[in-house]
Amino acid sequence: MSDLAVALGLVLVIEGLLWALAPGLGRTLMATAAATPDTQLRRAGWVAVALGAIIVWLIRG
Repeated sequence: MSDLAVALGLVLVIEGLLWALAPGLGRTLMATAAATPDTQLRRAGWVAVALGAIIVWLIRG
């Protein structure tokens, strides 16, 4: 569970850096995501979950 907490913390750091360093880019990405169909966002989310799980599985063995 501590690995999960660290991973979530890193996600927040990366997202925070995006908004802090390039707020215009973040706004553009949010507008694009808002205009994207739900099925495409859902598919992208599942792909991200799968890739993340594979990366953790490879690293943690």
